[in-house]
Amino acid sequence: MASTTPLMMRLLGSSIQIAHRAGNIIREIMCRGDLGIVEKGKDDLQTEADRSAQRCIVASLTRIFPGVTIIGEEGPSDLNVPDDWLIPEGNSEFFEKHKCPEPLADLKESEVVIWVDPLDGTSEYTQGFLERVTVLIGIAVNDRAVGGVIHQPYYQTDSGDLGRTIWGLKGCGSGGMVSVQPPSDSFLITTTRSHSNTIVQSALDALAPDEILRVGGAGYKVLQLLEGKAHAYVFASNGCKKWDTCAPEAVLEANGGTLTDMLGRHYQYGANVSFANSSGVLGTVAGVSHEDILSRIPDTVKQAMDQP
Repeated sequence: MASTTPLMMRLLGSSIQIAHRAGNIIREIMCRGDLGIVEKGKDDLQTEADRSAQRCIVASLTRIFPGVTIIGEEGPSDLNVPDDWLIPEGNSEFFEKHKCPEPLADLKESEVVIWVDPLDGTSEYTQGFLERVTVLIGIAVNDRAVGGVIHQPYYQTDSGDLGRTIWGLKGCGSGGMVSVQPPSDSFLITTTRSHSNTIVQSALDALAPDEILRVGGAGYKVLQLLEGKAHAYVFASNGCKKWDTCAPEAVLEANGGTLTDMLGRHYQYGANVSFANSSGVLGTVAGVSHEDILSRIPDTVKQAMDQP
């Protein structure tokens, strides 16, 4: 299988399985009750679930794809993990059902950078907003986000099981959910719950939405778009990082949407870029004009966000 299946499909198929296992670890740690919280900085928490989920993800990906560059939010990880945290290469069902886009068919491991946010929405996790927690694994090639996985550990399925995994690959499509168009008779925006400031508010005021959904987690905000609950994701701040947006960008754009900075530029996701998304985030769902939203952002906001 490894010798005949394109690397990109192996990466994505394996990431789907690995994200699911990381979600199980996140739930197991919550059930134990001791979250092991430490403060990395102002309004920036880390829990044992962040650390353990990242170790699971990085150790599993490293074992399968030793030549790939992996960048995780929690920094270098101890790869000596329990055997049941190590996920083997994804099963052949995914590879057989989906065809690799031609431009990605002949990748080498050295051309790939994987951005990992093991627990996007840590504040939400500690405060009990568990449906907003996601595991993010983003796959970048030639500096661009091309594939991604968004796993919701606490999503309750119709069968009563916990956990949902959404994936997207540009040029191939997506799976794990059926996207829904937002209402046509109103304009809804999703934005930050806890990192607002005057610049963020100026952008929101200029767009004059009918409703603003203030929620945590970049992954969850993009899911709000795909679920038809918002038309745009607007965050005029440098408050998120590449591991927050690589997977969501790939998933959203595989569904026909767009994710850029506040000036309409796609972020680069190469191995040597700055971690900070210093020019904010603007995401729009398929069917909404990204350019129209950009044209309505005040110049004062764009000037504040015009960072390299």
